[in-house]
Amino acid sequence: MTVQNVVTSANLFNRIDLVKAASSLDNIEYEPEQFPGMVIRLDEPKTATLVFGSGKLVCTGAKSPEESRRAIFKIIEILRDYGTPMEKDPDIVVQNIVASGDLEMKLNLDDIILTLPNCEYEPEQFPGLIYRLKEPKVVLLLFGSGKVVCTGAKSEGDVIKAIERVKKSLIEEGLA
Repeated sequence: MTVQNVVTSANLFNRIDLVKAASSLDNIEYEPEQFPGMVIRLDEPKTATLVFGSGKLVCTGAKSPEESRRAIFKIIEILRDYGTPMEKDPDIVVQNIVASGDLEMKLNLDDIILTLPNCEYEPEQFPGLIYRLKEPKVVLLLFGSGKVVCTGAKSEGDVIKAIERVKKSLIEEGLA
């Protein structure tokens, strides 16, 4: 499995003057009449972070939780350099990890929908089978080729557990 995107939120516990920050910073997007937040894009790590006046951030595009944390701390340094005081350490929470991979087995989605619980499959609408796991709480998209996308994970461990669980279920039910 390869992590494709990590979405992380952060609370800086401090209001941010977006007008002042936007006038001081390069490589940002801020159009308050269109959207209430400012977008700061970093090249390293390659992320986009929404910065709100409330002091809340949403970072997307990282390839790992650690990379996302690094991006948030870079944004904090950028904001500090332009006069935004930071008195507390940020509260950083991983909201979603999206990963993709290959189960290395062909799948008959018509058989899977009839056997496994919590599945949806409407091939006229979407070519993948949607499989909702309760533990870990993730959604897997399974394709006939054996490719899989995992979304909703809160940790890389959740991704691994979900893939192991679906493989085990497919084998036990004779579906792989």
